[in-house]
Amino acid sequence: MPPDKAYHIAVARLPADLPVIHDIRRTVFIEEQQIPGDLEWDGLDGVCRHVLAFSGSGTVVGTGRLQSDGRIGRMAVLPAWRGRGAGSAILDKLTELAHRDGRRRVTLHAQLAVAGFYRKAGFIETGAVFMEAAIAHVPMEKILSINNN
Repeated sequence: MPPDKAYHIAVARLPADLPVIHDIRRTVFIEEQQIPGDLEWDGLDGVCRHVLAFSGSGTVVGTGRLQSDGRIGRMAVLPAWRGRGAGSAILDKLTELAHRDGRRRVTLHAQLAVAGFYRKAGFIETGAVFMEAAIAHVPMEKILSINNN
């Protein structure tokens, strides 16, 4: 399916946007992927930068966050919006924010099933596969050059 540009990406406003961020992650991680809530809610949301993907009608369809150490995480896109470019746009925005903060690299723990998505965005594996929340993950990083946007 070709990318659907009927969405836009915005930096979340905290704490006002936390309920919708949590709704998306609850749907994707807790309900769909059966990740226990005590693992999903790690207490870091208030100190991270978050972005939101909005549909053309203004509905939030995805989210992701950036920790102060340059780690990207909690990327979640609602099922109906997957494969339409929203996830790539979220990842691009988080990478852009890290670069603006002076980061020269970003890291993440990719679910093994979607590691190819991150490879296409320029991430490389940096370690062995490991289990997190009963799901296989692989550590990855992307080096940010001065010319990265």
